[in-house]
Amino acid sequence: MTDSKYFTTTKKGEIFELKSELNNDKKEKKKEAVKKVIASMTVGKDVSALFPDVVNCMQTDNLELKKLVYLYLMNYAKSQPDMAIMAVNTFVKDCEDTNPLIRALAVRTMGCIRVDKITEYLCEPLRKCLKDEDPYVRKTAAVCVAKLYDISSSMVEDQGFLDQLKDLLSDSNPMVVANAVAALSEINEASASGQPLVEMNSATINKLLTALNECTEWGQVFILDSLANYTPKDEREAQSICERITPRLAHANAAVVLSAIKVLMKLLEILAGDNDFCSMLTKKLAPPLVTLLSSEPEVQYVALRNINLIVQKRPDILKHEMKVFFVKYNDPIYVKLEKLDIMIRLANQSNIAQVLSELKEYATEVDVDFVRKAVRAIGRCAIKVEPSAERCVSTLLDLIQTKVNYVVQEAIVVIKDIFRKYPNKYESIISTLCENLDTLDEPEARASMVWIIGEYAERIDNADELLDGFLEGFQDENAQVQLQLLTAVVKLFLKRPADTQELVQHILSLATQDSDNPDLRDRGFIYWRLLSTDPAAAKEVVLADKPLISEETDLLEPTLLDELICHISSLASVYHKPPTAFVEGRGAGVRKSLPNRSASAAGEESSSVQEATVIPNQESLIGDLLSMDIGAPAAPAAPAPASSNVDLLGGGLDILLGGGPSVPSNDVAPASAAPAGGLLGDIFGIGPVSSTNMIQIPKITWLPADKGKGLEIQGTFSRRAGQVYMDMTFTNKAMQAMTGFAIQLNKNSFGLVPSAPLQVAPLQPSQSVDTSLPLGTTGPVQRMEPLNNLQVAIKNNVDIFYFACLVHGNVLFVEDGQLDKRVFLTTWKEIPAANEVQYNLHGIVGTADTVAAKMTANNIFTIAKRNVEGQDMLYQSLKLTNNIWVLLELKLSPGSSDATLSLKTRSVEVGAIIFAAYEQIIRSP
Repeated sequence: MTDSKYFTTTKKGEIFELKSELNNDKKEKKKEAVKKVIASMTVGKDVSALFPDVVNCMQTDNLELKKLVYLYLMNYAKSQPDMAIMAVNTFVKDCEDTNPLIRALAVRTMGCIRVDKITEYLCEPLRKCLKDEDPYVRKTAAVCVAKLYDISSSMVEDQGFLDQLKDLLSDSNPMVVANAVAALSEINEASASGQPLVEMNSATINKLLTALNECTEWGQVFILDSLANYTPKDEREAQSICERITPRLAHANAAVVLSAIKVLMKLLEILAGDNDFCSMLTKKLAPPLVTLLSSEPEVQYVALRNINLIVQKRPDILKHEMKVFFVKYNDPIYVKLEKLDIMIRLANQSNIAQVLSELKEYATEVDVDFVRKAVRAIGRCAIKVEPSAERCVSTLLDLIQTKVNYVVQEAIVVIKDIFRKYPNKYESIISTLCENLDTLDEPEARASMVWIIGEYAERIDNADELLDGFLEGFQDENAQVQLQLLTAVVKLFLKRPADTQELVQHILSLATQDSDNPDLRDRGFIYWRLLSTDPAAAKEVVLADKPLISEETDLLEPTLLDELICHISSLASVYHKPPTAFVEGRGAGVRKSLPNRSASAAGEESSSVQEATVIPNQESLIGDLLSMDIGAPAAPAAPAPASSNVDLLGGGLDILLGGGPSVPSNDVAPASAAPAGGLLGDIFGIGPVSSTNMIQIPKITWLPADKGKGLEIQGTFSRRAGQVYMDMTFTNKAMQAMTGFAIQLNKNSFGLVPSAPLQVAPLQPSQSVDTSLPLGTTGPVQRMEPLNNLQVAIKNNVDIFYFACLVHGNVLFVEDGQLDKRVFLTTWKEIPAANEVQYNLHGIVGTADTVAAKMTANNIFTIAKRNVEGQDMLYQSLKLTNNIWVLLELKLSPGSSDATLSLKTRSVEVGAIIFAAYEQIIRSP
């Protein structure tokens, strides 16, 4: 009789019956009762009320009954922690049983019961089991350490379990070694610091490689994954590891094969300088990958997703294996599409004829999605393999002649890309395309056809009629088609203005007046203004030469590809996303990367690396940083003549003084040297204030490591010896070295530009370096929001990174910002009251004199001081780097930490910067 009978009972009062059966003296009855309890628990019934009775059944020699009771305990211990303590003595006793199966069962169950009170009692039995004479007990105890670390990491570290685990790596039994490796890997991933708690070394690696041949397949996977995280100290060690791992490529288990390939792919980076060895290894990698494609479809798909990554990194491995990726009639669609993608990646001049013949066959299949992808693949071949372009175009024309609607539409989409890649080469086929105009009903195909008509309007006699036909149902068209139509008609007008004026007016009216799509409306208005104000400029914009499209638009970004290669045989390699994109919690943030290539290989490739440019992600572009030459070193800013200083907001001193000539230099004298006189009726001069140091604002994170692909930048601004500096700390949190740093600043409100190239030495992993970049103020000016916003681009060998930061106001205050008292008085009166802004300051410490001293140290000069009705009044002036003068009145009440700041300037927009600077200065120690 099967155990299904335990799941069929529906009696009432069942718990009471089970209780009495559990307390029966007969062992068989007890076992039957526990089975019923487990069955009820499995189907979701609450049998926690039987906890004491089930625990009493633990005292037995029957292994089956003990397993059942332990299963029940694991399930209910968390909800009944106090009752679970009753079982501790039995656990401890079982850990010393003569039967190794019972010892292992006890320690495994204690590890699975996630109750703090029980965890305290687990340490001693676990320590004994880690040194047990039986390997089965030792391997179980090794896994238990990882579970205990998850519950209480401090306890594992304090009790010395990590050292015991490390000792198990030298165990004589390979399965114990494999479990120890698995436990250490899990502990390293769960480590809060993200740094490995147990470092691998040559001796340890040697022990793992010895155990590799005798492990079970999953033990081999654990060991290989651990080897993948180890970086050999030199090429010789890397070669030795490769030779000992290569036999795993012939294993029957796909997981073992892919794990071995992952290790070898990583080691190939280190061995890149040894061409002979790399060539030999590359040849050995192809057969196991091909063998994986003989498995069931699900395994094939996983293998193909991993092969897709491998082919992007090292196309040479499978360059002779094109036929393996030809689609079979009975392949599932997901396998077909993946094979098709890899075929395109492997396509080259020698095999393109074979590939095109296959693709043409696929285009006659019945599966619509597959046919579409096959037609697109023909277009990708034309773009990738230039000598084959003519043959590809001929194939596409043959497919268009089939008149199969979806085939024709896909063909037109890819022909548009071919026109972009090879301008003025295949335009003779346009007439054939126009014949199929009426059959197009998909937005992308219609938009592509409209683009072709607009781009080659001068060669199509009836282009205006064709486009006019689209305008009849303009409002019903997809937004993509509407935008393309608008541009195409404007192109047509610029090429043939005489007979298309009415057409262009009609579409501009439709786009700007009848449409509720903001993108379409905006583009319509831009074209309208361009055409009405400057047709020549319109021609330069609309008819400008198009950039040629790249041959591989869907390649993964290099640093992401390197990271995914390190995750071969995991879910990340199937998703083609890093683990952080879909895994939360522990281990997700540990970023892996391939090691740097050997010095000799790096030297060979340096020229190509320097020429390559990575197109930044469109979402990260700020301002017009794209137009900058970030790769070029910044030239030192030439000192500009005094008369050419930029007056960004129209508030120079001449304007402050009512539009007359600038104040002569001898008038802008220190307040102490000025003759005594009444300012605002009753101000008396104060002597010069002793200077203290300018405030140093702590660095903050400008570019976090997760946005900088491992590069973290912290920074602040300072002013030293009349010069503005960007003080930065660069930290490399990636797994590879970073070199070739350069910086570019976007146009900004104060004309800040680097006065010298960025000096950052090559950054090794986990290394930090401080640098100070001097900034000049003679660069191009563009008003930013907020005014002190500075947009920065940093380039290195990994990518270009963009971020924005705020320049501290006090670094923009220049040293000659002290006005004469008479000039101050006159200017204050002349600036209209509407240009006065007030601001309340809080948390002021010290007297008026100490506040004045702090301000003077930061180039805010106190012109005069007086006491009015018990309040101290400080009259101050400052000048910004762009010659804007600011006059201030600071009202302090003795004994109070609050103050009122009044600001007068012709350019009140700078007020926010000044107020923020005051807040920082008064709070400084």
